[in-house]
This record gives sequence, structure tokens and C-alpha cells, in this order.
Amino acid sequence: MLSYILRRVVMLIPTLIGITIVAFVVIELPPGDYLTAHVMNLAAGGDVVDQEQLEALKRQYGLDLPLHLRYVHWIGNILRGDFGRSFEWNKPVSELIWERLAMTLMITTTTLAFTWVVGFAIGTYSATHQYSFLDYLFTSLGFIGLGTPDFMIALVLLWVAFSAFGVNLSGLFSQEFQSAPWGIAKFIDMLKHLWVPLIILGTGGTASMARTMRANLLDELQKPYVETGRAKGLKEWRLIFKYPVRVALNPFISTAGWALPGLISGATIVSVVLGLPTAGPLLLKALMGQDMYLAASFLLLLSVLTIIGTLISDIMLAFIDPRIRYGSR
Repeated sequence: MLSYILRRVVMLIPTLIGITIVAFVVIELPPGDYLTAHVMNLAAGGDVVDQEQLEALKRQYGLDLPLHLRYVHWIGNILRGDFGRSFEWNKPVSELIWERLAMTLMITTTTLAFTWVVGFAIGTYSATHQYSFLDYLFTSLGFIGLGTPDFMIALVLLWVAFSAFGVNLSGLFSQEFQSAPWGIAKFIDMLKHLWVPLIILGTGGTASMARTMRANLLDELQKPYVETGRAKGLKEWRLIFKYPVRVALNPFISTAGWALPGLISGATIVSVVLGLPTAGPLLLKALMGQDMYLAASFLLLLSVLTIIGTLISDIMLAFIDPRIRYGSR
């Protein structure tokens, strides 16, 4: 196991180098650059930028360099902890990222925990009570959750809350706490608003996890070792949770690698609808405005989360599933 982990860690280095190259090149693929969009916006407002001023701006932003030199400059700064400067916000990229990423990780980790706990409970119950009333009910709700986009649920919930109760559920803080410094009162206010994105973002994931858990557990319950355990007189709950449930948990563990970055990038539209101060809307704006250092840094961080999450998933699988032993003959 230790040798496997060391090999995977060593393999992270060339993988990360490849990711940085792909992320930077992808940002550069659309025609034009940030200055092109900036000049067009100025022209739409009646302002004119002469060629000399344009060249000065290119030198200021480093856009006069070839693509490979801009990449070398960017990756060299990252190794020193400098992710570059955002063109549009005129701020260091690291400042913008950490300011949004902390809030994003809090929302996504709580959503992930909600998805796993509820999905595990519903899937286990549905498998052990197959064709019962609650099994049919959970199955119907699961299909609705899988078939309804998250942003649609957000729009419906906002409309119902405002039209029926006169309550605005958008945002993560009340008006008086929007710009207030962090404290116990602001934290409690955030918790009061956290349930909205938690339910919206967790609906689809919970339905998917519950259906997967139900299918896997039903498959395990039909295998001979379960019948052997029953014949030996093991209590039903102990038999189910000791063996079949452990094997059926594999999808929960194996998907951890992409679940967290998937929530961060996939919740962009929901964050825009709800007005959440998360990373998704900022990444979308950076891509639309061709703010290359900000967008490439976000893509790099999401990729790093995926790689680290996948490594953790593989290690956890070896402990959860006794059939998996890395490095053994």
C-alpha cells in the first residue's frame, strides 16, 4: 500500500505539469484576448484607444509575449506562490480565489455530506425493503430529482418563497450582514441561509446516490455469502452492514475524486440564480472576459482537487473493500 501511494504521488508531478499546459492553452483558444474585449467595450461607450496606448497596455499585461513565454512566466510565478493579476478586477488572483474558495468549499462539503448521508440511508432502506410503499415513494422522488435541473429547482423555490411568504431566499447573508466583518452573529446568519443551496445542490446528487446504493446493495444481497451468513444465524442488521453495505459503498468512495470539483464548477448557474458569493460565477465571468490568469488558476485548482480526491478515493477503497489490495500479487 505504501509503495502504491508513493508511486501515485510521484505520478502527480507530470500530471500537474500537463494540466497546467492544457489549462493555459484552453484559455488562449478563443480569438482575441482581454484587451480586445476591453477596447470593444470602450468603443461601445464612445471612447477611443489609440495604437500607442494599446501597445502600452499589452506590455503592462504581458500580452505582447508569445504564448509559450507567457506560460513559462505564469507557471514560474505560481511556483513562487503568485498566481498573477486579474485584468478585470485589477487585483491579485490569489486574493480573489481564496476569498471565494473558502465560501465555496464550505457549501460544497456540507452538500457532499448531506448527499452521502441521505443517499446512503434512502438507498439502504429501499434495498432492504424492496417494493414497499416507501421504496416506491423514494424511487419516484429520485427520478424527479434526477430529471429536474438544479437551477430550475432554485427558481421555483425562490418564486414560491417570495410569492407565498414574501421571503427572499437569495444570497448567503441577510442585508445587514452583507459587508459586516466575520463574527458569531454573521456565522449564525449564514447557517440560517445555508439550507437553501444545500437542498438545491444536494437534490440531484442524493437521488443519484440513493439509486446507485439501492442497485448495488440489491445485487449483493442476492449473493451466496449473504445466504451463508443467514444460515449461520447472524443477525440481519449485522449481516447487512458488515458485508453487503461495505461493498455497495464503493460508488460513494470512488466518486469522491470528482464530486468536490464537480460541485464547485457545476453549481455555477445555481450560484448565479441564488446570488451566492462562490467561485462558480467568478470563473464564468473570467472565461467570458478572457481574464486568462484568473480563469487558468481556477481550472488548475479544480484539476488539483480532482487528482487529490481520486488518490484519497483509491486509498479509502482499499480499507472499505477487502477485495481491493493495492500492490499485492
